[in-house]
Amino acid sequence: MIRILFDLGLFGLLTSTIFAILTLVGLLLFLRQRPAPAAVSSAPPVSLLKPLDGDEPNLEAHIGSFFDQNYPRFEILFCARSATDAGLEIARGVSARYPHIPARFLSTGEETYINAKVSSLELMDAAARHDIFIISDSDVRVAPNYIREVIAPFAEEKVGAVTCLYRGVADQGLWSKLEAAGMSVEMTSGVLTANLLEGMKFALGPTMAVRRSCVQRMGGFGVLGPYCSDDFLLGAQVAAQGNTVVLSHHVIDHIILNLSFAASLRHQTRWMKSTRFSRPLGHLGTALTFSVPFGVLACLSGIAMHRPLLGLSLLAYSIVNRMILGALVGSRAVQERHLLRTIVLYPVRDFLGFCCWAASYLGSTILWRGRRYRLSRGGLMHPVGAQSTDDREHAVMT
Repeated sequence: MIRILFDLGLFGLLTSTIFAILTLVGLLLFLRQRPAPAAVSSAPPVSLLKPLDGDEPNLEAHIGSFFDQNYPRFEILFCARSATDAGLEIARGVSARYPHIPARFLSTGEETYINAKVSSLELMDAAARHDIFIISDSDVRVAPNYIREVIAPFAEEKVGAVTCLYRGVADQGLWSKLEAAGMSVEMTSGVLTANLLEGMKFALGPTMAVRRSCVQRMGGFGVLGPYCSDDFLLGAQVAAQGNTVVLSHHVIDHIILNLSFAASLRHQTRWMKSTRFSRPLGHLGTALTFSVPFGVLACLSGIAMHRPLLGLSLLAYSIVNRMILGALVGSRAVQERHLLRTIVLYPVRDFLGFCCWAASYLGSTILWRGRRYRLSRGGLMHPVGAQSTDDREHAVMT
């Protein structure tokens, strides 16, 4: 039995090494595809869509970064459930400092869809004046060249959507810094590998730019309403239409709001569960991309086999493997500002990431925005206690 565990540890170290190599090849491909700076003079007008849900730390500064853009023609639409939402009040205050930038403030009232974000997107779609949308989360911060660089790929007619890598930003607390390391390295590694092997077939929630015509062809934002992974599905729908989904070279800041261990664990496990139901086979295979858990397994079984030096060597290899991956992806892909910290923390994050992956199979319920839902095939969400939606709804997205 111990020998089987040791062999399993070796197998996991092998597969995680192959994954690391693929990630680095994907990184090289990504860097070679870096475009020339876009010409602002030919930039099309853009509508920024910002769903909001209450106040968040530093929300005023995050919203301000979207107004402070080096781009000639854009509007910003904000939407929340209530017209008196605290987030909307903050957005109104920021907008008053930029009277030259068109901004509108909408409210959905009662939500039409289980995924409240989709209710906001549908309303903003109807009100938007321009035909290219940039959808972004409330907990992101961007640089002044954000719109210009995200929009640049739309110069090609086949491009239907653009999405961005992001680095985790955490200024306090060990757990938030560990989650930030996962965002900067683990998430980015998976995206780079997917882009290498099959091209982008999905989008990432912090930034999703899309043509209005692509949204109309898929039946409107409303088709995403019953699903948890609206970002993945939006990109998948655009790709299924025969359009290209582009991974932008602009990197944004994703601010970590979960400071405690429990909050961070819940957030990461919820994301893992969403992936489990949206991409079940891919999520299952994710287990083989982690390194440190297999290094620990090989180490403990090696010690039990009276070969402690071999076991400790394999553990050290797994840690160095992750540190190298963290250094290269962190520095070259997302321009990590706290690179040394990320390199040191990433092996720990790798182990915790495996724990979150395992926890994603312990149930089908998630807690999202204070409400509990049950996930089913394809990532459909059902309020806990409600009857299951007919699986025929799943056909809308397949």
